[in-house]
This record gives sequence, C-alpha cells and structure tokens, in this order.
Amino acid sequence: MDIKEKLYQMFILGTEGGGYKTAMQQGLGGIIFFTRDIINSQQFTKLVENIKSIALIPPFLSIDQEGGRVERTENIHNGKKYLSAKYAYEKGEEFLRRQTKDIAAELKSYGLNLNFAPCIDVNTNPDNPIIGERAFSSDADGVINGAHIVSTVYQENGIIPCAKHYPGHGDANTDSHLTLPEIDIPLAEMEKTHIKPFIASVHDGIGMIMAAHLHCTCFEKSAIPTSLSKKALSYLRNNIGFDGVIISDDMIMKGVANFGLQNACEMGIRAGLNMFIYRYSSPDIINMIENVAQKALTDPELYQNIEFSYGKIMELKQKSGLLNKNNN
Repeated sequence: MDIKEKLYQMFILGTEGGGYKTAMQQGLGGIIFFTRDIINSQQFTKLVENIKSIALIPPFLSIDQEGGRVERTENIHNGKKYLSAKYAYEKGEEFLRRQTKDIAAELKSYGLNLNFAPCIDVNTNPDNPIIGERAFSSDADGVINGAHIVSTVYQENGIIPCAKHYPGHGDANTDSHLTLPEIDIPLAEMEKTHIKPFIASVHDGIGMIMAAHLHCTCFEKSAIPTSLSKKALSYLRNNIGFDGVIISDDMIMKGVANFGLQNACEMGIRAGLNMFIYRYSSPDIINMIENVAQKALTDPELYQNIEFSYGKIMELKQKSGLLNKNNN
C-alpha cells in the first residue's frame, strides 16, 4: 500500500457527486448512506453489493440509524419508525435491546457493517437544538447504561457501533451543522458529566468514537473545534486510554467547513483524527484527498499520522471480521 491508498482509507464518503466509484478503487475506507440512497430494499442491497465489488479493501458500509429523528430507511419502512434513544430507553432495557437487535438485523440484511450510534451525549441543556431525544438521558449514569446495552447488542450482532459526539454535545445551545457551538465548562465538570459516558464506553471496548465540531474552552482558548484539536484528541487517547479509531463528524458541517476544505483535513490529521466523514464524493473532495497525499510525501508529520491511522483502521476492520487473510 502506498501513502495515497493509506490516506484514502481515512475517508468515508457519501455517494452524491459520484467520485466514490473511482475512490473505492484507490482504497477508499468506506461509504456513508443517506435516505436519498435508499429507495427500496432490493435497490439498496444491490447498491451495497456493487460498492463491495469495486473496493480495493473491504470498506466500512455505514449509516446514521439511531431511531427517531435520525433514521435513514424511512422510504423502506413506509412511515413506521424506530423510537429515539430517549423514548426507547424509557420503555425499559428489554425494549431497548429488542429494538437495537432489530436495527442490527435490518442493517446486516442490506450488507452494512457500521452504525454511527449510540449517541452518548448527556442532554443537560433543555434548549439544545440538535441532541434532545437523541440522548438516552439528561443523567450521565442513564446514558452510560443505555450506551452499554446498545453497543453490546450491535457488537453481538455483527454491527460496529460508534459512540458520539465526543467530548459531549449535550450542553450546546446551537447546532454544529449551522455554526460552531461553544461549550464553556471547566474540564473537571466536563469529566463528571459529559466525558463520563465516553470513559465508560472506552472501558467497554468501543472500537470507534466520533469527535464533534464543538469549541470546548476546557481544551482550546481560541475557537478550534474538538475534531481539529490536538489537545482534545490527545486527551481521548492519553487520559481516557482510547485505543481505537477516532472519526470526525461530517466535515461538510458549518462548525468545521469554515476552516477550508484542505486546511481542515490537514488540521484533523495533525490533531490525531484517524478518519473523516464527508457526505459527498464530489470532485473538490477527491481532489483534496489527492492534494493531501501529494503533500504528505514531503511532510513527515502528515506522513506518519497517515501511517498510524491506517494501522488503527485496519486493526478495527480485522477485529470486526471485515478483512480476510489476503488483505494486509
């Protein structure tokens, strides 16, 4: 594998823009599917199979399927929806287990292997415009319990869970899709409430954690998103002891997009991100990946961080049974 193929492994792209087809042959790490991709079961299964057939390395085939507001299979379900984390958890642990098992079975039936769930934010701000019912609870211990159930059921049923949104989106009062929210809470308080579920998930053996586009003043004085913050990501690695894959939230979101396409990507790699999500695979994104690969040839820090991330990604794919013995 050359450095460009290893860099391509660091990206999960959407189908819109069409660039994913050639990117798969370059070593693209995965695809994220949205409602627009899922017209009916037969069509979607065929799309997934086609993507697998052209991939250089077995890809993460991913989706945001939390239930409630965040559900991508609505065209197939004809209006029937899974409950959001809050309402599923309120109906009891057995209900939550059953629903999660149903989601896992559905995703597996389409050939998917990664779900960007559970959402382990502690919803401490009643005016939070983006989390709300997506959180299991406004209490950290409730979130930890719900997260443990959901992550365990996914792992037992062949779906990789991804805990999000580190270090906790629950106190935000703005939407990171639209702007960069500020979380002005001291680190000790963050640890007691918002970071606590991430510590528990790491102890549970979670393999992937999503970093949020939040400005947390406990990590950065200036308005740098957690997703691009070396201090925040080093804390996750060194203080919490997370050994898996750190992935960004969607890099098209306004909370990070204002840093510039290539600059934000380079900042993320240098900060310690192992993977990036982009909801499109448009020419500008493919060109950006090619440009970063070229730059890495003469930039030792970029090069080494790409090598490190490639190792983490392949380790997770190996552990999750995505790779056969012929892949390296």
